[in-house]
Amino acid sequence: MNLESHKVVDLLPDRQADTAARWMRHHPDIVAVSRDGGSEYAKAASQGAPQAIQVGDRFHIVQNLTEATQLLLARCQAEIVAASKADESERYDQPKQIILIEEWRPPEPAHVEKVRLTRRAGRSARYQQVVQLPEQGMAAKEIACRLDLSQRTVQRWLTAGTFPEAKKGRVAGRVPLRHLRASVLKRWEEGERTGMTLWREIQDQGYTGTQRSVYRYLETRHSGRSESYGLSVSSSEVFCHHGCLARMSRDPETLEDIEREDLGAFCQVSPTLLKAYRLIQEFLSMVHKREGQRLDTWLEQIAKSDLPELQRFAHGVELDKAAVKAGLTWPINNGMVEGHVTKLKLIKRQGYGKAGFPLLRQRVLHALEQTR
Repeated sequence: MNLESHKVVDLLPDRQADTAARWMRHHPDIVAVSRDGGSEYAKAASQGAPQAIQVGDRFHIVQNLTEATQLLLARCQAEIVAASKADESERYDQPKQIILIEEWRPPEPAHVEKVRLTRRAGRSARYQQVVQLPEQGMAAKEIACRLDLSQRTVQRWLTAGTFPEAKKGRVAGRVPLRHLRASVLKRWEEGERTGMTLWREIQDQGYTGTQRSVYRYLETRHSGRSESYGLSVSSSEVFCHHGCLARMSRDPETLEDIEREDLGAFCQVSPTLLKAYRLIQEFLSMVHKREGQRLDTWLEQIAKSDLPELQRFAHGVELDKAAVKAGLTWPINNGMVEGHVTKLKLIKRQGYGKAGFPLLRQRVLHALEQTR
């Protein structure tokens, strides 16, 4: 694609470096190449357009940072759980059970719990197979074929090093009640006990659920009071898998009060997490403000830290430093290309098994020309 004219100029038959390099040699006017961190793309740009500046795509750079953060969170989880166990004795001395804000949720129906646990058991069994097969000398591709999984899933499970808990889905355009728990809890502590009134109040904040859903949440109030602070072993395990990564990757100014308090509580019990959070936020600030000139200083800080996960990420940045720095400075990126890749996939599915690459190329260029 020509990122200045926003036009698709050609479709190549494969992703090999030689193919792309051969095409670039016929276009000596190329001044910049936007790409991800793949070695084949870097090789193609170096061979086919040595005069061009290579620009690393910011999305893929942040994606690599996110993967490193996931590994770090898995390691910090043990530290958080240990700190939580140390506080258990203090909680037992309290006259009533404390329900943490992360745990304050309606009781799960028996049939739903049964289905969830059954699915989790199946995932756990497959995960155990995935982590055991490499010991027998099997590669990720062989494991994927044997267990009927995608190769990307196998690689992600092997890299994570912990059991991949399933994530809960979310309906687009709706505000989940769990995001309004702090507001409901505040009104409850102020003395409001009428479920209808609380339901109407959170409707003004964007909640579209039923009144019964609110009543189910309030049923947990019979067993104790909810608090925004403090950690337990179960809540820390859930938080690390489902919420901590999102909170660490977002701008602190966009976090809700309860999210900011949760993140602060976890950073307080895990010095490693606190140190990593500051470095991650500094890198994301470089990305958003396009301050590539700060990259060298950030890499020096990572080298002096005791965070091996971020150090491995920084090592990858060092190997492709010029392109990464350009990506953190130049405004161009791969976003436009990814949009047209979606259209390409649709056209491929429509013509599956009916023709070869020449016809596909003509259809793609014609279809994209018609949409402009």
